Amino acid sequence: MRVPPLSTLPLLLTLLCDLAATQDRDAPRPVKVYILSGQSNMVGIGQVTGGGTRWGKEFLDPVVSVYPGPYDPNVDYDALQASTTLALESFGGVKPTPYPGGGVQICRGRVRVGETGLYEFRPGYGGSTYNVMEVAGQEVYRREPGGEPVHTQIELAGGEAVPFRITYLNDQANGLGWLARVDIPGTLATVVHRDGKFPYLAGENGSWKVRDDVYYKGVVTATADRWLAPGCGAGANNIGPELGFGHVLGDFHDEPVLLLKTSQGNRSLGWDFLPPGSERYTQDGKVYAGYKDSPAVWDEGTEPQPIEWYAGKQYDDCVTAAKQVLAEFDQRFPFWAGRGYEIAGFVWWQGHKDQGNEVHAQRYEQNLVRLIASLRADFEAPKAPFVIATIGFDGWDMTGNALTVANAQLAVSGERGSHLEFAGNVKTVETRDFWRMPEQSPRNQGFHYNQNAETYMLVGEALGRGMVELLQVR
Repeated sequence: MRVPPLSTLPLLLTLLCDLAATQDRDAPRPVKVYILSGQSNMVGIGQVTGGGTRWGKEFLDPVVSVYPGPYDPNVDYDALQASTTLALESFGGVKPTPYPGGGVQICRGRVRVGETGLYEFRPGYGGSTYNVMEVAGQEVYRREPGGEPVHTQIELAGGEAVPFRITYLNDQANGLGWLARVDIPGTLATVVHRDGKFPYLAGENGSWKVRDDVYYKGVVTATADRWLAPGCGAGANNIGPELGFGHVLGDFHDEPVLLLKTSQGNRSLGWDFLPPGSERYTQDGKVYAGYKDSPAVWDEGTEPQPIEWYAGKQYDDCVTAAKQVLAEFDQRFPFWAGRGYEIAGFVWWQGHKDQGNEVHAQRYEQNLVRLIASLRADFEAPKAPFVIATIGFDGWDMTGNALTVANAQLAVSGERGSHLEFAGNVKTVETRDFWRMPEQSPRNQGFHYNQNAETYMLVGEALGRGMVELLQVR
């Protein structure tokens, strides 16, 4: 074996180091993981659309006509004599009158909606979805055999009856169908498609854009498991702040992003989410639970009788569920197998339950300080940025315990100086500007921000910008 001359060893070592550095640069970098937690508004109650309801009473005098032979798109069936006609006693609902069958089946009648607005018709169920529907002379739906549905929304005046016709393209016809108003104020569909806001969410032909660099995984509740798009909230027709947040962080990082949401509604930081290390305390003759204590409160000097819950149980359940996902990272996310992950940051949006308890509201700041430390310790990410959103109920008209909670959330923000250890690594974003009134929203449900999707998007974007700000100063 020939040994290189000593004079060449420095050059050889330099080449080897350069090669190693090049390989390191070319290796895929770890996935950025953000852990989102809180209560029901973090779960996500913003509405995507007004939702669809089974149609029925909106349809007047429906009659189905049957024409012999298979369907022929070149035939004018209005000019033909039907072999059978049947006035439908029940149309829509869950038990529509059966159609007679025996040829091409066409249902005609009138439709009358209760409110003026923009509507989408979804005729049929299963095989009967292969049909063409017209309302007021306009085609509103078409699904050819083997194809996908094509919807065309239509503006209808409330109380005005207009003609409709459904031509079924196979023998599986029936009167089932769904109707949805798609311009309800404050839904994501209205905010994006009509008002032109958040254009980055809009896909083609009224669809939603799906990001292939940001993945969403929910545990405990909001358990969607998919690439980021609307529908990762409490249900398929809901969003939470993950949507705006995910787009901001997806744009910021070159690496892929995993949003790991572990959250539950109707939970208090002073009880259900009480972090480890929290000690019991006494106030006004009452003893309040510390971590693992049960019940939540009892009279001083008495021996409490535990209940089937304990202080911090929701914290434990949420952390355990999130850790389980990360422990099985390669199996759950095979498209990232072998790449590894990094806990890039934490997001917290909660406070409604604590505002209902004056003592919990007063303790919110110190509980939040401990929560930040506990989550960082549990996920072994002591330097990971932590972003908080204030509660924003009633906007700047907020009073009482809600205001106490909001001020506590603001107090932990690092730039305020109240907690020097949080300078440059904890930030609270203000959400009261994002409050929308019930008349601007799908529901009059203040504790869920009236289910206004714009509110949830604005909160998510603000949390995302706050996180980016912290990442840039690290």
